[in-house]
Amino acid sequence: MTAPRLYVDSADVDRVGRLLAAGVVHGVTTNPTILERGGRDAAAIPELYRRWVDEGADEVFFQTWGGDAASFLRNADGIRALGDRVAVKVPATAEGFAAASALVRDGASVLVTAVYSVAQALACASIGVRYIAPYLGRMRDAGLDGADLIRRMQAVCEGSGTDVLAASLRSADDIVGLRELGVPYFTAAPDVLDELLFHEVSESSAAEFDAAMVRLGA
Repeated sequence: MTAPRLYVDSADVDRVGRLLAAGVVHGVTTNPTILERGGRDAAAIPELYRRWVDEGADEVFFQTWGGDAASFLRNADGIRALGDRVAVKVPATAEGFAAASALVRDGASVLVTAVYSVAQALACASIGVRYIAPYLGRMRDAGLDGADLIRRMQAVCEGSGTDVLAASLRSADDIVGLRELGVPYFTAAPDVLDELLFHEVSESSAAEFDAAMVRLGA
């Protein structure tokens, strides 16, 4: 089984920076909604890329835009020019698939985002994209069995070089549950990642250890 990797899904530079500095995330994922929520505009993308790479990100994801394949490709050129640690996100639409295929052929690292069906996942694997991003929370909101759909997505991608990078994860249990189903990669908001790292008994145990060292004269 592929070793798991965690990414932070945020444009909150302070919280992202702390997670990168701690070495607990592999990189940063964004989309236009996340950038807007973080008070950033398109002009901030180059600065964010440089900052996060300097802080230790191995991969940084930005989403291309435009609605049609030609616009997706044109805007992806600017994203790709940021550096060799950038990955281009493309939406799972008919025009997005055409753009993703062209980007893959040109050597780009591509994530197809907002994948909601196993058939879409199979199409992504057939064109050789590196990642697909199904949205667990939004699937559940729509009344779908998101965990089983994502499990099946990973299964149809097996051996293709395409992997699930699960998104819309709302709790640490979401991450653990998908991992138990064989999903390798996960992106989540800082609050969810904090939950993944925390257990109250770990905290109390650490406090007891420190108190003991004080009594020992340290």
